[in-house]
Amino acid sequence: MKRRRFLKDAAACAATLTATSSVLAAESNAKHAAQSTPAKLGQAEHCIMIWLGGGMAQIDTFDPKEVGDAKARKAGSYYPAIDTAVPGVQVCQHLSRTAKMMEHVTALRTVGHDVVDEHAAATNRMHTGRPTSGTVQYPSLGSIVADQRGAAAEGVPAYMLIGYPNLTRGPGFLGQKAGFVYLTDVESGPAGLARPAGIDMQRQSRREQLLAAVRDTGRTRFGGDEVYRQYDQAVSESLRLSGPDFMKAFELENEPGTLRDEYGDGFGQRCLLARRLFQSGVRFVEVSHNMNFRNGTGWDTHNDGQLNQHLLIEELDQSLTAMMTDLQSVGLLDKTLIVINSEFGRPAQFDSGGGRGHHSKCFSAVLAGGGLSHCGAWGVTDELAMSAEQDPVSVPDMFATILAAMGIDPSINLFDGDRPVPIVDGGKPIEALLG
Repeated sequence: MKRRRFLKDAAACAATLTATSSVLAAESNAKHAAQSTPAKLGQAEHCIMIWLGGGMAQIDTFDPKEVGDAKARKAGSYYPAIDTAVPGVQVCQHLSRTAKMMEHVTALRTVGHDVVDEHAAATNRMHTGRPTSGTVQYPSLGSIVADQRGAAAEGVPAYMLIGYPNLTRGPGFLGQKAGFVYLTDVESGPAGLARPAGIDMQRQSRREQLLAAVRDTGRTRFGGDEVYRQYDQAVSESLRLSGPDFMKAFELENEPGTLRDEYGDGFGQRCLLARRLFQSGVRFVEVSHNMNFRNGTGWDTHNDGQLNQHLLIEELDQSLTAMMTDLQSVGLLDKTLIVINSEFGRPAQFDSGGGRGHHSKCFSAVLAGGGLSHCGAWGVTDELAMSAEQDPVSVPDMFATILAAMGIDPSINLFDGDRPVPIVDGGKPIEALLG
């Protein structure tokens, strides 16, 4: 067989397989829907996931218990608890602003998994909803939402990451179409999208014409190559997003100074940018909280990290409530699901340095806004917030709840080639929150 004929046949075969996969996905999900009771679906249009890298101590934040003593190694909370707007629900004293808005919040106090000593594996679990696999790279929550809902407007990405990129946050087998655009500096926006100061429009146009010619040649030479196809899609997406309309979202200086002050520095400005991205049509934004390690260790509060943990909590409290208030003022709070997520929690016991170790069997994640029927807290834990006593929530249950809130059926299949993969790993949504 001649080389040209072989390439032509291979390209045709690849196109046939892609079409077949799409048909299989539609048929599989239609069959599944006919056989199962449909889940309640919410009407949230956007989702922000605030990532607290290191492991938020549930007993020091959203599930406080009796105060302990780090010096005496007496297990318990590090801070006193305060009442909230929801009767019977308390949070730590450094969440005083959030306490006043708890009618818009539900702390999932009984989330748990089995990864305790490995930050990377636990981070993967809380981003993909699944154990690490040696054979399959599962998509992150952001990529699943991007794949199922797409962007809410033309000319913007569906999924953005304000933080450092890695595979855990990526699209896995869904491919680059469901990937993220990332940035670490809110002032400059995504790397590579803004035109350099020394390049005028005429020169930029010539560059794009040259790139177009190169891409045309590439499509001819590598038409059946999946790696090239994904690369070409990434180039198309970059060109689409580098236009002036999308880049306006990063002009935070256009926001009132008083509002910027309410959000706070650093993390707060990232949350403000997320609101602007939602208004531009971005569907899902992940925002990393502790990029500046304000307390020296971030949320991984071993040893001395515990001493200044309150700085992290107070910063989260300020920016979270500013964002909820701001979203409410522009009519977006019920349309925007806020998720506070972390790889695991921390035990009630103190270590020899006065900090806390890791604890994954029972910890807290938080949902806010998004049109959910909030109740302040879901689930009941023991006297040390280390074991679920009522309404345990698995990680797949949590993912199913988030997806359902976003109007995505948590019972359908995704497809890795022609292999069906459940969109969540056996989880069921918390229907009371979707009421």
